[in-house]
Amino acid sequence: MIVSLGAGDSITGRSSTRLCKFFGDLSYPLYITHYPLIYVYTAWVTRNKIPATYGAVMGGLLLAASITIAYACLKLYDEPVREWLKRRFLVRGT
Repeated sequence: MIVSLGAGDSITGRSSTRLCKFFGDLSYPLYITHYPLIYVYTAWVTRNKIPATYGAVMGGLLLAASITIAYACLKLYDEPVREWLKRRFLVRGT
């Protein structure tokens, strides 16, 4: 439903476009990197019977850490590798 709502909408404004591009670029690295963090967090909460308030605070920190890790992966791995692949395989011959 979220995808269908977003697909039919148009983005206007420079800041909205930049924000949407940022989240679009970040979506795949975040998808890949958050999974192991969630498993570790879930195991920690269940094994140690962490209170909800403390678990929520740590969950917020985990969210921030996930976004930071995903952004680092985007800038240090994903974008450079894509650029290298583009130069390597999409270069037009003269």
